[in-house]
Amino acid sequence: MPAAATVSVSKRGIARRGFRDWFMQGVKPADAAGAKAEKHHSHKWWQVMCLTGVDYFSTLGYQPGIAFIAAGVLSPIATIILVLLTLFGALPIYRRVAAESPHGQGSISMLERLLSRWKGKLFVLTLLGFVATDFVITITLSAADATEHIIHNPYIEGHFPQLDHPIAVTFLLVGVLAAVFLKGFKEAIGLAVVLVIVYLSMNFLVVLTGFYHIYLDPSVVSNWSSALFTSTTIAGATEPRSLLMIIGLSLLVFPKLALGLSGFETGVAVMPLVENPNRIEKTRKLLMTAAMIMSFYLISSSFVTTLLIPAAEFQEGGKASGRALAFLAHNYLGELFGTVYDISTISILWFAGASAMAGLLNIVPRYLPRYGMAPTWARATRPLVVVFAVICFTITWIFNADVEAQGGAYATGVLVLMTSAGIAVTISAWYRNEALKWVFALISLVFAYTTVTNIVERPDGIKIAAFFIFGIVVASFVSRAMRTTEVRIEKIELDDVAKQFLNEVAAEGDIRIVTNRRESGDASEYRFKEHEKRVDNHIPSGDPILFYEIEIGDASEFTGKLRITGADVGGYRILRTKSPAVPNAIAALLLHVRDATNKIPHVYFGWSEGNPVKYLIRYILFGEGDTAPVTREILRQAEPDPELRPSVHVGG
Repeated sequence: MPAAATVSVSKRGIARRGFRDWFMQGVKPADAAGAKAEKHHSHKWWQVMCLTGVDYFSTLGYQPGIAFIAAGVLSPIATIILVLLTLFGALPIYRRVAAESPHGQGSISMLERLLSRWKGKLFVLTLLGFVATDFVITITLSAADATEHIIHNPYIEGHFPQLDHPIAVTFLLVGVLAAVFLKGFKEAIGLAVVLVIVYLSMNFLVVLTGFYHIYLDPSVVSNWSSALFTSTTIAGATEPRSLLMIIGLSLLVFPKLALGLSGFETGVAVMPLVENPNRIEKTRKLLMTAAMIMSFYLISSSFVTTLLIPAAEFQEGGKASGRALAFLAHNYLGELFGTVYDISTISILWFAGASAMAGLLNIVPRYLPRYGMAPTWARATRPLVVVFAVICFTITWIFNADVEAQGGAYATGVLVLMTSAGIAVTISAWYRNEALKWVFALISLVFAYTTVTNIVERPDGIKIAAFFIFGIVVASFVSRAMRTTEVRIEKIELDDVAKQFLNEVAAEGDIRIVTNRRESGDASEYRFKEHEKRVDNHIPSGDPILFYEIEIGDASEFTGKLRITGADVGGYRILRTKSPAVPNAIAALLLHVRDATNKIPHVYFGWSEGNPVKYLIRYILFGEGDTAPVTREILRQAEPDPELRPSVHVGG
């Protein structure tokens, strides 16, 4: 090959390596402890509230329209019920969650602590499916609503009618979001503060203007009141409604308005960003302030949009579809203000998607790698961005970038997380026998009712959640099966007796370790085992041996530390430990001994009899199986050089 061609290939190889290194940057900590230890720049609680607010407050962009579609003239009453649930249900629950998860783990970690072993892991994986539903739909729904504000802006309608393709525009917004994260997105508190202040201020002007026009034209109140207290029968006749019936009907439809509850889980997740001291109390203040602000806007926006916007404009294709407050801004405050309002709304909706993407990128590495249920590349930010972007494109295409159609899936994710938080807090209060346990139980029942009602009325939500749950569970177990031959032991600690045994054996000659499943634990057992292994494996009678015994711990854990103790039973030297997986604990000790003594250790096994597939399943789920070949494979992957690899012997 000519020299020039060789140089060209070399440059291409360097470029490929450079791209791979760049693409795999941004690795997150692999365990919970690492996640807690991450350094965060702390901020004042109200600044962090604005970061939460880009998700929470941005729902005003589409909440009034969805509320009217769901409840019609009952929308203001149903919204008041939603606000009562916010202030007297969600807020008390999440104040308690903030106290019990000060590192931002949220209600998932509370339930993880309450359930042990595989039950806890599977439950967490299920909840992660709903978390993924919540955050992914936040991205797609927010982008879809931003699209509505773009294509229905009067200037865009008049000058750029070719933009009237919601799916294409939404794809573009999601693609830009993904590109920003691929470049290297960092949480921008300052930008969040500006967006929230501008957005809430403009909404206040719109709402205030709406009330002013209601004051100028009192007939809109009487028309609404007449429609509220009158129902139409199947035959077309009208009959009066009682106040009790209005409240009852509102209770039936308010679960469809559950998008207005979306900010609490995010509020807890951002706790590490709140400055100390008194982080918990400041987070509680954050939650309270955000809930009070949102409650005001939910009620006022629902009232003015219901009274002032014709019902036909809320329907698909109408100018208020997905942008009810923007419709009022253009109609009553002029096209210039309306366009500025649209820009503000588009910006905060886009940033709400950024907040959700950041949440996904934090929560996947926080849980799945610790369970061994994510491939190694899933600890890097950019590959995950690509995966989530593809999922968002798919969801946008499935729902045709329709805001109202995605509302059910969004509400399902939000409500399931809130119900799980209520259950976690109730169980915690029950264990402590607190007086409020019955109050928390009642709140949990209300959330459960709201969740079930939403699922029955809008089953798309649970279908999407089921897709995410199935995908996460399948991918998790495939990943765990593929990663089981990693060493998986983070650190080894030996007590003084164990260190003494290793030093003695190393000084006497080759280091020979015999694995043993302890039975009686007396001297006769070790005498028999020693004789058996020396005969089967041709161990010289003069060479000392060490017995190594491993007790199975929580096999659902993927990584862990080995604490090895030494024991002397009738003159036999024994090392004992506890580990989630036997082969990995053996391999970890052998590598540690090699590095500590500069000698290649030998380990001895007997043959296992039985179905190899059965042993494989037992190893993946319960940490034990056909130990000898698995141990050798772990060592082969950990040490590519055969000359430096500890030796595995199987006899019998």
